[in-house]
Amino acid sequence: MSRLRDGAADLAMGARMAVTGGREGWLRAVLTALGVGIGVAMLLLAAAVPHALDARQARGDARDDLRMGERIPAAANTLLIQATDSAFRDRPVRGRVLRPEGPAAPVPPGLTMLPGPGEVVLSPALRDLLRSPDGALFAPRLGGARITGTIGPQGLAGPNELAYYLGSGTLSADQGATRLDAFGGGLPGEGFGPVLMLLVVVVFVVLLLPIAVFLGAAVRFGGERRDRRLAALRLVGADAGMIRRIAAGEATAAALLGVAVGGLLFLAGRQVVPLVTLMDLSVYAADVRPPLALVVGIALAVPALAVLVAMVALRAVVVEPLGVTRRATPVRRRLAWRLLLPGAGLGLLLAAGAGVTPVGAENQTAAGAVLLLIGTVTLLPWLTDLVVRGLRGGPVPWQLAVRRLQVDSAASARLVNGVAVAVAGTIGLQMLFAGVADEFTHSTGQDPSRAQVLVQFPARPDAAAALDRLAAAPGVTSTNGTLVTALTAVDGYADLRIGDCAELAEFARLDRCADGDVFVVRAPGAESQSAAVRPGATVAVGDGAGTWRVPDAAREAPVRPHPAGHQETAVLATPAAVAPARLGPLRTDAYLRLDPGRPDAIEHVRNAAAGVDLSASVLTLTRTTQATKFVNIQRGLYIGAVVTLLLIAASMLVGVLEQLRERRRLLAMLVAVGTRRSTLSWSVLWQTAVPVLIGLALAVVFGLGLGAVLLRMVQAPVVIAWPVLGLSTALGATVVLLVTGLSLPVLWRLTRPDGIRTE
Repeated sequence: MSRLRDGAADLAMGARMAVTGGREGWLRAVLTALGVGIGVAMLLLAAAVPHALDARQARGDARDDLRMGERIPAAANTLLIQATDSAFRDRPVRGRVLRPEGPAAPVPPGLTMLPGPGEVVLSPALRDLLRSPDGALFAPRLGGARITGTIGPQGLAGPNELAYYLGSGTLSADQGATRLDAFGGGLPGEGFGPVLMLLVVVVFVVLLLPIAVFLGAAVRFGGERRDRRLAALRLVGADAGMIRRIAAGEATAAALLGVAVGGLLFLAGRQVVPLVTLMDLSVYAADVRPPLALVVGIALAVPALAVLVAMVALRAVVVEPLGVTRRATPVRRRLAWRLLLPGAGLGLLLAAGAGVTPVGAENQTAAGAVLLLIGTVTLLPWLTDLVVRGLRGGPVPWQLAVRRLQVDSAASARLVNGVAVAVAGTIGLQMLFAGVADEFTHSTGQDPSRAQVLVQFPARPDAAAALDRLAAAPGVTSTNGTLVTALTAVDGYADLRIGDCAELAEFARLDRCADGDVFVVRAPGAESQSAAVRPGATVAVGDGAGTWRVPDAAREAPVRPHPAGHQETAVLATPAAVAPARLGPLRTDAYLRLDPGRPDAIEHVRNAAAGVDLSASVLTLTRTTQATKFVNIQRGLYIGAVVTLLLIAASMLVGVLEQLRERRRLLAMLVAVGTRRSTLSWSVLWQTAVPVLIGLALAVVFGLGLGAVLLRMVQAPVVIAWPVLGLSTALGATVVLLVTGLSLPVLWRLTRPDGIRTE
């Protein structure tokens, strides 16, 4: 029992030492808590991401208005709704036009009442956009409707979403509107395939591992002074066991203080989250809520990590009453054991690629990636010692930096570890993304060189006026508009497309054409379906209310792919060959070419189309498209990598300041005996640059290795994205150099004469 009391007393003494010692002690405790706190805040943020995404999805499901194949009769509790989604300067805009069919019509989430005809309810972000100088460019799409309110948070995916509900008194089911009696539902989400799951697992490893690495470095802040205090305790009679318990107590107290600071930073940071939109994603502060189990796990794991690191660090030194042996000539680090962890990680990944997964594919992949990336952490001190051991001579700043690294390179290496791991993981992931991108990238067949935009209007009697309005939009250089309707025979079907010869040449390869000509084109593989639509055949037009006889003089013509990419079986007719007015309302397709010097030309086109019909479709043509989930995962990597590097930079700055503070007497003495401050500044820069260069070289090697193994796992060719590799390396170097530059003002302050004073 007395042994337990003595152990508790030793732990308590260590905890008191973490926060005592006057101004020096408090400053040391604050820096350590800040370094640990930033890491804890990042972990809490990462733990909150799944809940934030689930909350967005839940709000999207609650407002869902898609009704595939459902037929609901009109009643007092039904509502007609039509999607009018759009975009504004690459930001998606969710639009809905609605008309209640009775007093009990459902109200969308986020609204207290339905807007009446000529009224509109906006999201706060869209309201702010309309009040900004850019508002005049978007306002025409609302048709001058009066703003009567804003959409509440429960009706929006995120606080920065652009959305509106526009009331209508004329909307009908004949116009393509959907009838519903309740909001909510949503289609089941698309599952993750094995390649996407691999991407998700490795993304989490790459983003979270640097945080854990830096946490291990942050709990070592003030290590030199702590070792000297422990030596003093040995001088007054403490034994080795007591020293270890005191060190554990001090590490635990500092870590707990860091956990508290991390919690406060997280609570403050989540209030800023709604102000930020990354890749069209925004969330509310209430969405950023990590599960309680993970919060408790982090609160327990960080102090445990601190104690573990403190115990491992004590094994590297011998604390004796007369000092610390670490200040003697350092022992050469051994290489063999440092290769075990990355070797084990490589083995796990290769086994997973071969289908040998006794602990599950996801778990084995995560463990293998962690162990492989840890190789940068284990090898960096050894390689740094190997490089600096033989360095001699050079300018004075270089010699000061090299000597410092020769005496103790571990402190500088610890600060670089997090960046090295982040860069290595990013390189490996980018290789994986580049290698599997073709699997998730599909050619649309569209040809933006022929047209950049396709506008489609539903059947309307004033098609010519609609085309004129599009042609008059600022930035439109040419239009190709045709009238379209369906032709149906007993055993076949086709489209009827009406336009002049130049317009019809976009859909067929015409040898000659004059007004009055008619052509029949057949899509490859559809000959049997369209055989009945031939010269001399009588076919039903549109909904079958009228008929039309294909002229006997109609000629066959080779089909030409549309600028939008598809090939259709159709009858192409010039205006003199058919009287469009007799066929009833016709759909209008318009291909537009835009002036590349007018970046807002597409916005003017959207305004013109909305001015004609809010339900008009405006499609921007592009050659390729990527799977949504693949794009979202890649987007999550970019967001996470930027946030991780920024927070690691902040933590590194704290670490550099702690190192400078510990050496302030030595630095002040050097200035006092005539050393220039610029010399010390350059020495600090070189002292950081050497481990950075070594760490980035290791990061490139391990990143390429990780990428090659991951690509082998998915049986994809090894592709090295050299621009991404260079950019990732440059970003890592920039972060470290920026941190060094920000530390220089503190260096100059610490080298003032009063820095020599001691007690």
